[in-house]
Amino acid sequence: MRVSAEGLVLGVALDALLGDPKRWHPVAGFGRVASMAEKSLYGDSRWRGAVFAGLLVGGAGVVGVGLQRVGRGNVLVTAACTWGVLGGTSLGREGLIMARMLERGDVDAARGRLSHLCARDPEGLDAKELARAVVESVAENTSDAAVAPLVWGAVGGIPGLLMYRAVNTLDAMVGYRNPRYERFGWAAAKLDDVANWVPARATGALVSLCSGREAWRVFRRDGGKHPSPNAGRCEAAFAGALGVRLGGENEYGGRAERRPEMGDGRAPEVRDIRRAVELSAVVTFATAAIVWALR
Repeated sequence: MRVSAEGLVLGVALDALLGDPKRWHPVAGFGRVASMAEKSLYGDSRWRGAVFAGLLVGGAGVVGVGLQRVGRGNVLVTAACTWGVLGGTSLGREGLIMARMLERGDVDAARGRLSHLCARDPEGLDAKELARAVVESVAENTSDAAVAPLVWGAVGGIPGLLMYRAVNTLDAMVGYRNPRYERFGWAAAKLDDVANWVPARATGALVSLCSGREAWRVFRRDGGKHPSPNAGRCEAAFAGALGVRLGGENEYGGRAERRPEMGDGRAPEVRDIRRAVELSAVVTFATAAIVWALR
């Protein structure tokens, strides 16, 4: 466990220094494999989607077991795998790009960039609505991109890292509730819900630990209001920590969703994006510190 913890923490440091690999990104490679598998396995049924998800997540686990055996506990192998699956630094960079665009009043450019963070329809969103979208995305993805991989890496080593990232990537690819993926993506979406159940709540608790009682109060009170069993825990904690109100009406693929509001503060402003990015980084490093302390 000690070597694994050292590798995980070193991977966090590599991600902080370098961000995502510029070329040969393993997650992008997995996405290409998943796209090819979808062409062969797709069908408008849950069982086909379950086979699709099972083969790809299981395959990632087999690769992870192989890497762990070849590496024999080597710190650098664990660190490289951790760096490959983490996305916290890239998440923060995207948030700051959006902040700079909105700070200079370039709303059109920010609308065009929003897809790098979430699937929300950007047309018609003003600066404040774009700021809310970014803050909510940073909050939710703090768990997906940083806390959850470290939790699963601590529990399952390299196989845990790779299998979690496979589940999360498949959910991003086919987990949408649209006519094509309503049934086929069901298994991937449910797996993602299960894989993120503990990490999302750990993220909410860590946000509270890093920022104070208000985050904890809103996390406990409002975290269950969100239609997602996990995203609301992160968003509620961020809302309390930043003193803002999240939630409201969102559009996805032309379909409007009204989500309950979380928090008691004002509507998010552009300056809150930078605060959210900073809090996300603090939570990531706090997670790494806990992994190190428990080694």
